[in-house]
Amino acid sequence: MNLTITGVTDGQPIPSEFAFCIPDPDTHATFAPNRNPALSWENVPDGTASFAILCWDRTVPTVGDDVNQEGREVPPDLPRTDFFHWVQVDIAADTRGVAAGTFSDGVTARGKSGPEGPNATRQGLNDYTGWFTGDPDMEGLYFGYDGPCPPWNDSLIHEYTFALYALDVDRCPVEGDFTGSDVRDAIAGHVLAEASVIGTYTLNPRLL
Repeated sequence: MNLTITGVTDGQPIPSEFAFCIPDPDTHATFAPNRNPALSWENVPDGTASFAILCWDRTVPTVGDDVNQEGREVPPDLPRTDFFHWVQVDIAADTRGVAAGTFSDGVTARGKSGPEGPNATRQGLNDYTGWFTGDPDMEGLYFGYDGPCPPWNDSLIHEYTFALYALDVDRCPVEGDFTGSDVRDAIAGHVLAEASVIGTYTLNPRLL
């Protein structure tokens, strides 16, 4: 199976159109268009009953002491973990792509609704749900896609994996307000094929 993401080349920067935040000279970061990118795929295996899409940042700091702090930089040797940005399941078996902006078009304070998504899909909670906990303006349930917004003072350029899975079930075996980790666990043993593209993103002026 082959996956193409319009505007995102493997190993290259993700366009700001698909980001949650862009650099700002006064505030370090401000909201971006936050549109999901367009995906297309081919060479789908026989027996495919549905597709799932996950996107995660695999370079998120595990300790937040230095994150977005003036006069400091997140050290490169800090242990890193995954942060899910897109959790989409139950994409119909005859689908061969999704258009840009179908699942997200702009930043929605407190998160987009779910789990029901466009085109009879379901969308899970991305990790902005936890990130914004306690923020009176932004706290909420963030379903589906929300793009990159790494710490503006991180010494590492962040890496975002967009992964497409062809599944042998027409409904992903997750229920309720599920997460990216829930989907990963649930599709184990049901993946007929997968394909991925890795894009990069940074808000650190020193790395731009």
